[in-house]
Amino acid sequence: MNEKMSSSRVTGFLRAEGRTVVNGKGEEVLLTGWGLGNWLLPEGYMWTTDGNGRFDRPARIEAVIRELAGTKYAEQFWTVFRNRYITRDDIRLMAEQGYNSVRIPFNWRVLMEDEPGITWKEEGFRLLDRCLDWCEEYKLYAFLDLHGAPGGQTGANIDDSVDDVPRLFTDTDSWNKGIALWRQLAERYKDRWIVGGYDLLNEPIKTPSGGQDFDYLVPKLVQFYEEAVAAIRVVDDKHMLSIEGHHWATDTSIFHKKYDDNMIIHFHRYACYPDLSSFTEFLEVSERLNAPLWLGESGENLNEWYTAIYPLAAELNIGYNLWPWKKMDNTSSPYSVELPEGWDRIMDYTRGGVHPGYERAAAILDQYLEHIRVENCRYNADVTYAVFRTPGCTVRATDFDQLPGKGEAFSGLRIDGTPFKYRTGTGMQIVEEIGREDLTKRFFFDILWDRFALELEGGEFAVYTINDTREESSVSFTYSCDEPAAVALFQDKREIASLTLQPGEYKQTLAAVGLAAAGSSKVMIQVISGTVRLGRIIFA
Repeated sequence: MNEKMSSSRVTGFLRAEGRTVVNGKGEEVLLTGWGLGNWLLPEGYMWTTDGNGRFDRPARIEAVIRELAGTKYAEQFWTVFRNRYITRDDIRLMAEQGYNSVRIPFNWRVLMEDEPGITWKEEGFRLLDRCLDWCEEYKLYAFLDLHGAPGGQTGANIDDSVDDVPRLFTDTDSWNKGIALWRQLAERYKDRWIVGGYDLLNEPIKTPSGGQDFDYLVPKLVQFYEEAVAAIRVVDDKHMLSIEGHHWATDTSIFHKKYDDNMIIHFHRYACYPDLSSFTEFLEVSERLNAPLWLGESGENLNEWYTAIYPLAAELNIGYNLWPWKKMDNTSSPYSVELPEGWDRIMDYTRGGVHPGYERAAAILDQYLEHIRVENCRYNADVTYAVFRTPGCTVRATDFDQLPGKGEAFSGLRIDGTPFKYRTGTGMQIVEEIGREDLTKRFFFDILWDRFALELEGGEFAVYTINDTREESSVSFTYSCDEPAAVALFQDKREIASLTLQPGEYKQTLAAVGLAAAGSSKVMIQVISGTVRLGRIIFA
C-alpha cells in the first residue's frame, strides 16, 4: 500500500506544501477516509425515503419524529441517536480497515441555538470533542465540515435550508452566525493537531434547476470565504483550510486566486466516468495555484467504479474521502443499517399514510436505535477491497492503469468514438445491450461504462495495479474471442502464466492464476496473437 496513506504519518498539523499535503514532520500524506454522513446532519435518503420531501432534511425529519412518537420521546431519541450512530468503535474500525482520515459533517444547529443573537450549545461541542479524542487514539485526521451553514449555503435538503434558498448569502443574521461559528471553531480547536483542517462550506450554491438560479450569489460566496478565512486566522494560523467551488463542489471558477497559503482545493465527483477526464480541470487549477487537491466527497456507486476512480486519484496524488460511512439497507458503504421490523409503516407515514400509533412508532424507532450501532450493522467488506484495490475486488477491463501512460501502462493502436478513455486509443467493444427496464434503473453514465469490453490484439497489453497481495492471492478474468488467442500474464514483469484461450461466448472465465505476496503489484495481460475481448479482472 502507498506509504503516504499509512497511519504512521498521522502526526502533527497538516499543511499544504506546494501541490502536496505534509504532516508535522514534513512527510507527504495522502488522505483516505469516509464522511460521517447522517450523524450530525441527517439526510432522508439514508433512512430509505427515496427523495420524499417531507422527510428529507434535519428539520423535517425532527418534525416527523415528534409527530410519530411525541415531543418527550423525540428529545430522548436524538440524544440516543447521536450517542450511538458514531461511536469509538466506528472510528476504530475505520482505522483498522486502513483509512487515515475522516470528514465530520455537522449542522450549525448542533452547535448554535436557532435564536436571535449567538448562543453556543456545549453538548454539540462535546460530541465533536469526543470524536476528536477517538480520532487521536486511532490516528485519523479529522476534517470539520460545515455541511449545513446558518440559513443554508446550498439551497437544498443537504444544508437543512428552510425553503431551498441559500440564505447564508442573503440574510445578515445567517451570515454573521456563519462567520462567528468559524471563529469559535478555530478558537476551540486551534491547538488540536488531529484536526486535519476546516472545510468551510459543503457544496455551496447548487446548480441552476427547476427555475431556481442562485449563481448571482457566487460573488457573495467568494466574500464569505474571504471573511471566514480572516476570522479564523485571527486566532488560528496552523490549520489547513478546505475550499469548495459551487455547483456541488464541481465548478472551478472561484479558484481565480488562493484564499490562503495553507489551503487545499476541495472537489466532489459522483456519477462520472472514472478516468482522467474527471480530474483534468482540477489538476489544471492545482498547477496554476500551486495548491494540493482533495476529492473530499465521492461514492454512492458500484464497487467496480471505486476500483477505478480511487486508485487513479492516488496515482495523481489526490487524497479522497468517500460518502457515507453507514446508511440503511445499502451495499455501497462499509456498513449497512438493517431495516427494523415495521419500518415500512414509518416510511408510509412520511408519504401521507396512516399514523402507526405512538407506541408502535416508538417501538419501531427504538429498534432503529439498536440497529445503528456499528456492531449490529452488516459489514460490506468488499467496499474497502474495492477502494484500496486489494484482493477481493473486481476491476472492469476498461479500467486499466492510465499512468504512466501508453507503452508502459497500456498499448493500443485503434481509435474509437466512445467518450470513455478516448485519449488512450485503446479499442473498446460493446458487448452488452441495455434494455428499457435497465434504462429506468441506472445512471446513464453507468450504462455506457458497463457495456464495454476491452479489445486487445496481438502485441497489445493492459496493466492493472493490485495492492497487498498474499501468497494465496490470485488473478483471473472474463473474456471472449472468435479464434484461439495466445495470452501471457505478468506480475511486475515476471511471467506467471502462458495461456491459449479458446473461442466461446462472452464472459468465459479463466482459471485463477496465483500471485506472489507484494505491497503493490502491476499485473499485465498481454495478447501475443489473436484478438481477445476482456470483461472483468478478478482478484481473489
